[in-house]
Amino acid sequence: MHFKTVAIVGRYQDAGLDAPLRKLAAMLHDAGCSVLVEADTARNTGITEYAVASYAQIGEQADLAVIMGGDGTMLGAARELAHSNVALIGINHGRLGFITDIPLHTATDALASVLQGNYDIEKRIMLEGEVVRNQQVLFSGLALNDVVINRAGRGGMIELRVELDDTFMYSQRADGLIVATPTGSTAYSLSVNGPIVHPLVNAILLVPVAPQTLSNRPIVLPDTGTLSLTITALGRVESGASVHFDMQTWSDCQAGDRINVRRADHGVRFVHPKGYSFFSTLRRKLYWNRMPQPSDENE
Repeated sequence: MHFKTVAIVGRYQDAGLDAPLRKLAAMLHDAGCSVLVEADTARNTGITEYAVASYAQIGEQADLAVIMGGDGTMLGAARELAHSNVALIGINHGRLGFITDIPLHTATDALASVLQGNYDIEKRIMLEGEVVRNQQVLFSGLALNDVVINRAGRGGMIELRVELDDTFMYSQRADGLIVATPTGSTAYSLSVNGPIVHPLVNAILLVPVAPQTLSNRPIVLPDTGTLSLTITALGRVESGASVHFDMQTWSDCQAGDRINVRRADHGVRFVHPKGYSFFSTLRRKLYWNRMPQPSDENE
């Protein structure tokens, strides 16, 4: 068997998620796998008939983690398991689902096929970053999708000085700036007209959010350098700014703060059933070549 110990992580806030999770766990158990249920998932769904494990224990014991939920659930799990060698596979229990790409109604068959060795492994890069003030690190975090600097509340535009490996690139005034991985190119970056980048491209995207100067355009950079984003000014005296590492937020940025972002030493491994295509996902999720149908919301 290719995956002997399989962990299950679910978006436990969803009503009725216990039933598909139990069905999935039973299929894995019947196939001969040792099943672990992530601790918060077990506590909030009542699925305690299998071994309950923390993320640290999953990282030490599991060969595969099955993530059932939306992309946000996958982002959280990826960040928790980045330092382990656990592969991740996503089952979509949300709406859009670019990285939880297996539809719920095909999950059992897809997992059974994967257990039989019918899968491909895809490596995705992650970002790591830190907020620095007066040479002191105030906050640090990992991100699979993006690191985003944006204005807080009703404050005015923020001014940023952008450098790559200490080489000055440009200064800009905007509502914010997105530093994204290729995985994150189909997230917030996409909604502000950033480019779609194939996930196997080793690159980092810089995408401005509502820049004052329209010549500030998205740019794709090599993933070998360190970006330094310095907040040179805030729009108003009472204005603030926030930095978001996927779902982690530091909301007390001040003028003079520097945000350093680089490719993380650790990435994640995604498992896809044989036949997976990134372009098929784009066609389905972005309705390429056809008009959207009411049933698409359930995909």
